[in-house]
Amino acid sequence: MALELVPVYVLLGVLSGLLGGALGLGGGVVIVPGLLLVFHLRGLTENMAQLAVATSLATIIVTSVGAVRAHHQRGSLRWPLVYRLSGGIVVGAFAGAFIADWLSGPRLTQLFGVFAVLVAIQMMTSSWRKIPEGLPERVPGTPVLMAAGGGIGLVSSLFGIGGGSLTVPFMNACRVRMQEAVAVSSACGLPIALAGCIGFIIAGWDNPHLPPGSLGYVYLPAAVGIGIASYPMARVGAGLAHRLPAATLKRIFAVVLCVIGVRLALG
Repeated sequence: MALELVPVYVLLGVLSGLLGGALGLGGGVVIVPGLLLVFHLRGLTENMAQLAVATSLATIIVTSVGAVRAHHQRGSLRWPLVYRLSGGIVVGAFAGAFIADWLSGPRLTQLFGVFAVLVAIQMMTSSWRKIPEGLPERVPGTPVLMAAGGGIGLVSSLFGIGGGSLTVPFMNACRVRMQEAVAVSSACGLPIALAGCIGFIIAGWDNPHLPPGSLGYVYLPAAVGIGIASYPMARVGAGLAHRLPAATLKRIFAVVLCVIGVRLALG
């Protein structure tokens, strides 16, 4: 059954890659709801939410490497900021996996639904993008950056996302240029995914209710299928971004995501 569904996971990877590249979304907001649906149809009600979140993080490892390389080549990646945030991110993301393990599956699903609604509202308003230009940066010291990174890592790991919806607004609040904020966010997605993924593997290692093909809470058939499709399709989506009405599509997806979020939050 696991191998028979690989084409479904590949299709999900195509969808997440295209949407992520075209609309600037993190793949997690597409992958987690998609996996929840597939797992529900398969009858994997036990630990379904933990499997979806952990598997999403595993796929983000692949996509983050390509994003980091692209931003580094463009010279927009400020590594000192990444390093100062990453100390807290690793701790927060690792802890987030164990918090997710502690939560019941239905409760984690409901929390993801609430988070999806908040992301949809952010996408529709995009108020955090309207930062006046020309103002000097006000980047805080290392302790504050590490604390912020801890919060970003924890929430991102808990919901299986790369952290862009949290890191970019925080960087904007520090008056970091948008191009650099996006680059820093992309780089921070890698430690989020790595630390969160390792945490979920350890947390679910001895769980007897996981399906065959699981490495802890990471469901390998889904992770491989999504990963091999999402990475190249993200580049295709990025190319389409210049030819499609991205703002309109983003609002449409935000409405769909809001509906999905409400449905998950209500259980």
